[in-house]
Amino acid sequence: MRYKDIISLSYNTVKSNRLRTAITIIIIALGIMALILIMTAIEAVNQSLTTSFSTMGANAFSVRFKERRMHMGGGPNESETKKVKRNSLRSRSSNEGRMITYDEARAFKERYHFPALVGVGINGPGGIIANNESKKTNPDVRLVGGDENYLMLNGYEIEAGRNFIEADVESGTGVCILGRAVAEKLYGENAMRAVEKVITVADNKYRVIGVLKDKGSSAFMNADKVVITTYNNIRRTFGTEGKSYTIAVMVNDMKMMDVAVSEAIGTFRPVRKLDIKEDDNFYIDKSDSIAQSLMTNLAFLRYATIAIAFITLLGAAIGLMNIMLVAVNERTKEIGLIKSLGGKSSEIRAQFLWESIIISLMGAVAGIVTGILLGNLVGLALNTGFVVPWAWVITGVIVCALVGLLAGLYPAYKAAKLDPIVALRYE
Repeated sequence: MRYKDIISLSYNTVKSNRLRTAITIIIIALGIMALILIMTAIEAVNQSLTTSFSTMGANAFSVRFKERRMHMGGGPNESETKKVKRNSLRSRSSNEGRMITYDEARAFKERYHFPALVGVGINGPGGIIANNESKKTNPDVRLVGGDENYLMLNGYEIEAGRNFIEADVESGTGVCILGRAVAEKLYGENAMRAVEKVITVADNKYRVIGVLKDKGSSAFMNADKVVITTYNNIRRTFGTEGKSYTIAVMVNDMKMMDVAVSEAIGTFRPVRKLDIKEDDNFYIDKSDSIAQSLMTNLAFLRYATIAIAFITLLGAAIGLMNIMLVAVNERTKEIGLIKSLGGKSSEIRAQFLWESIIISLMGAVAGIVTGILLGNLVGLALNTGFVVPWAWVITGVIVCALVGLLAGLYPAYKAAKLDPIVALRYE
């Protein structure tokens, strides 16, 4: 008997026992579905995080007075524990935790002579309302301050109007640039009309000098619900008590990133008046550090999902083996007849193995399709594209094939070893 005929016969046998096959497929599908669903959802979350937080390019970093930390679920991981211990030792320094002041940010920008673009920024009030004579936004707008390099360093582009110039920054006059979402809320689809208009932001008058291109949003952050003014305007209008300036640096060549970071540390330590024996009391923050931190914290979900899938598939393998043993008992006479007509033990063994593998692969297909569809509901909520975790899909197919093979080994061996005379007399 050719292998093609053996596989065809195995498939027809599986198809003829629909109820038994369906129950086994469901058990296998549940394990694979849990795995693929979670992995698809995590991939969608990763894409959204990368879009949300990687606002600067891969060749940019920022200097902050403290590390930005975001933690999800569980207790602190090992690296965080080390950071806590390290920080407790650093707390002996009188400078620990001191915010970056206006003078320090300006001094760094003047002294940093590495071939790179340097910008200074500060966060203004959040959750504010912007309005013109007839319309107003929801109280979900952020006001931030920057300099002439702020837009480029944060991945924004001007669609209409102009960027800040040094005179705007130094004078701290009431000029601003609107994010696309704010401009559309106040001036409709023709958001370009906002240029040269006067609006009210957090009860202060601003003249609009530019409108930004649409940057997009995610479930974690809307980069277009922003009003950008100069850092001197924020300083003079709202004050900077309790706020720290942020310094952003963008190098021309990605290969120079490590050198640029080292140069930034060497430049900023004297600005912060640190002794040679003192630790740094500021942090270098790569552009995608938050996204990477959150994605690392999502790793525990992967491990939990793999464990759940393993336990489910182990149960499915035991169930599949029992079903195949029942099939051997039910088809004992059939096996005896095949052997009496010249059928080989190897062909009978192959038939039962293929039956087991086919059932397992059916479960894999059902679980993978269901898992991808359900997982992409998360992607739909996060406004990401359709996600298919191909590595886990391939892994799922291979694992299910192995489950089917292992579960079918003993029943296939038992069927192949049946004596044809005894089998024909079996009642």
